Amino acid sequence: MSAKVLIVDDSALARRMVRMALEELGHSVEEASDGAQALERYALNQHDVVILDMVMHGMYGLEVLQNFRQLNPKLPVIIATADIQRSTRDQVRDAGAAAMLNKPLRKEELRELLSLVLSGGTQWT
Repeated sequence: MSAKVLIVDDSALARRMVRMALEELGHSVEEASDGAQALERYALNQHDVVILDMVMHGMYGLEVLQNFRQLNPKLPVIIATADIQRSTRDQVRDAGAAAMLNKPLRKEELRELLSLVLSGGTQWT
């Protein structure tokens, strides 16, 4: 199943790596370098899923997530982070993210999480 995916990360390299993996999997991809740009692009294009970096300049990832929740409470958002502590995982879950993607990116994990959230599931159930 092909999806419209919005990648939100302040690192151009990180966005490029995720883009390449997603395009290999057959998805269409749009990028945003910060939270404000991401919210604008989502309002215009209504993506199927968002992959959102947790730590960005300007607007923290979980803050951006709350803004997405106001626009579309059912939008699957995957938080990408290198922080694998249990407390971070709990914070991401409690904020309403559908899943947490560990950095550095592993294509197989990305494929599995996308399949899960696009079918309406979450990593937490």
